[in-house]
Amino acid sequence: MRNSLLYILLGASFLVSAQVTGQKRITEGTITYDIVINTGDTDPKIADMFDGAVSVVYLKANKSRSELVSSLGTQSTIVDARTGAATVLKEYGESKYMITMTAGDWKASNQKYEGVVFKYFDEYKEILGYQCQKAVGTLKDGTSFTVYFTKELVPENRDFQYANRSLPGLAMEYESSLGKIKITYTVSKISFNIVPVSKFDLPKTGYRVMTYEESKKIGGTE
Repeated sequence: MRNSLLYILLGASFLVSAQVTGQKRITEGTITYDIVINTGDTDPKIADMFDGAVSVVYLKANKSRSELVSSLGTQSTIVDARTGAATVLKEYGESKYMITMTAGDWKASNQKYEGVVFKYFDEYKEILGYQCQKAVGTLKDGTSFTVYFTKELVPENRDFQYANRSLPGLAMEYESSLGKIKITYTVSKISFNIVPVSKFDLPKTGYRVMTYEESKKIGGTE
């Protein structure tokens, strides 16, 4: 009886160890998401404008930089998880804006994602060689979105995806909506190479600097 109990404990310990060993905690790296637009109507113009668009996320310790790159231009969001503050850089043609956000501003801009509740399903798909589980997130207003995440990769800093930050792993494919437009992000590349510190430096000149409140008068930070 004593030996049987010992074998059970050893077996359980092995399983826990294997599960932990199978996870890679991401403290630094680059994640590239391909973007697909579904406008929900027969007008393909918006989808065409985002044809080939990507979202590139740079992670280094407690800092992140997310760049949305399309034919329209580039919008970058730099977040310092240590302070909670964020900066949004918009570059569309000759127009360049730098929007400074306090921790309170950053939280307010993501208010709709506060309290998101995830329901997990026994459904899986493989993305970039990682097993990804299906989850559906429901917001306070009742709207929902689907995400596939992997427990094999766990970001140390999760503030770069406010909606998905409570997931027990990295979101490899997820949905976002803007009115009738549905946007799907799918990981196409992951690199664990060193990210230069300069990637998180803010420009000194060339941008019109404004506060979060000022930015909302000209279209906000979405």
